[in-house]
Amino acid sequence: MNLKELAAAQAIEWVENGMVIGLGTGSTTRYAIEMIGKRLRDGTLRDIIGVPTSSGSAKLAREAGIPLTTLQEHALIDLTIDGADEVSPDLTLIKGQGGALLHEKIVARASRREIIIVDDSKLVPVLGSRSPLAVEVIPFGWGTYLGTLRDLGCEPILRLRGAEPYLTDEGNYIVDCHFAHIDDPMKLERELNLIPGVVENGLFIGLASLVYVAAESGVRELRPQ
Repeated sequence: MNLKELAAAQAIEWVENGMVIGLGTGSTTRYAIEMIGKRLRDGTLRDIIGVPTSSGSAKLAREAGIPLTTLQEHALIDLTIDGADEVSPDLTLIKGQGGALLHEKIVARASRREIIIVDDSKLVPVLGSRSPLAVEVIPFGWGTYLGTLRDLGCEPILRLRGAEPYLTDEGNYIVDCHFAHIDDPMKLERELNLIPGVVENGLFIGLASLVYVAAESGVRELRPQ
């Protein structure tokens, strides 16, 4: 197994029969979805239904044989398994490089337990040191936000897919905000969400129940202090 598979294997040990499972987005979460599907097929698990956080994770779940549901049908999720782009020492996260931060945050807040799976390269002493912060914005007037974002201490760059703006599942744009470091995530989150046209940002504060970190030496578990 590679490191991502090792972390995913630890996370799915929390999955029990009859659960509603939030299915995160990204390369690490892909392994968890495939493993859950395998356990459903061989009968190790049964009566699992999933709430996908993106069209991509929905497609993977259908291919793996995981029945899908929605938050309208199940407003409370037993367990969500997701990845992260950065994890700080207090388990504050940066997410959003997979483009699903809005749905991921909605699902995380609806979850009894949010398990994050990463390899050790995602651990950082200060947020913003290795990954930009994704900010989802509506397309209308998006360029008018850039000056305000710069005033918050970042260099904002519109995410592209080829020559066109990247579109989220909700049809919004993503501006990747490059910070040298983020010293006060809570303050920054409040300031970002006050900007008209900003839909959501990739700061996940107080949402991770535990984090499995895979390294060459093995997998360790981190919990909020």
